[in-house]
Amino acid sequence: MFDPVVVKMLALGFLESLYMTLISSVLAYVIGLPLGIILVVTDNGGIKPAPGLNRVLGSIINLLRSVPFLILLITVIPITRAIVGTSIGPTATIVPLVIGASPFIARLVETSLKEVDKGVIEAAQSMGASNFEIIYKVMLPEARPSLILGAAFSVTTILGYSALTGFVGGGGLGDIAIRYGYYRYQTDIMLITVVLLVIIVQVFQEIGMRIAKLSDKRK
Repeated sequence: MFDPVVVKMLALGFLESLYMTLISSVLAYVIGLPLGIILVVTDNGGIKPAPGLNRVLGSIINLLRSVPFLILLITVIPITRAIVGTSIGPTATIVPLVIGASPFIARLVETSLKEVDKGVIEAAQSMGASNFEIIYKVMLPEARPSLILGAAFSVTTILGYSALTGFVGGGGLGDIAIRYGYYRYQTDIMLITVVLLVIIVQVFQEIGMRIAKLSDKRK
């Protein structure tokens, strides 16, 4: 178990999992955050209602969310190859992770923003604030603690997704667990990968909770 080659392999898998998770999380938020904002703004009770756009966007997001990630992973292989040039390895894994996580993040963002007190938004409107100012200076700051907790939850979910990519040679700890724990019945290595994944999840959740508490103006 503690052979230098095995230790090196586990260390590399650990770094690959972090790489896939963090890069995918950032890119998924680049897509998911604006989508979540649009869902809230265009809702019937939003600051700029657009029922048609809201229904279409919501339907697309629900459709993507309803596809199991493993099936999505296989389905988007042609897209992954077109973007990255290959369908295996940590970098290639980022493509399906972003596609799979973006709709999930959009709904988390939507939920967080809908928790903002409507009275605060109405007060900003009465003072002549533009829609952009309401979003940037009122809604996002007011929802910051919830958004941060959602981000921590999203990162751990994406980490779980990344483990599934081991079935198609995605790299990381999931790939090691499948190759050695599942195919070769080396349960000791599989248990170590599970422990490492749990450690990563706990660290991200703890960081998210601490930052959320620090940013909560109500305390």
